[in-house]
This record gives sequence, structure tokens and C-alpha cells, in this order.
Amino acid sequence: MSRLTEEDRGDVPGWVLISLMTAGLVVLIWGLAGPALAGVFEQAIQRVTEF
Repeated sequence: MSRLTEEDRGDVPGWVLISLMTAGLVVLIWGLAGPALAGVFEQAIQRVTEF
């Protein structure tokens, strides 16, 4: 087995940045779409419970 060199370790700061940006996008999309999704969910529940 060969030892890991600096080139084999990968780009850790890059992956951290990608993870943080992804988390930020999820929070942004959740904040914008959350109320609309809650309304759709409540409408679906009301239609099911009417019968």
C-alpha cells in the first residue's frame, strides 16, 4: 500500500465550501417555498378529512 501524498488528500476546503453553499441554498429555498408547501399540505389534509 502506498502512503497518501498531498495530491491524494483531495480539496477539503473546496468540499467545505460546497457543503456550506448547499446548506445555504436549502435554507433559502425552504424559506421561500415553505409557506406554499404548508398550504398545499393543509389543503390535501382538508380534502381527505372531508369525506
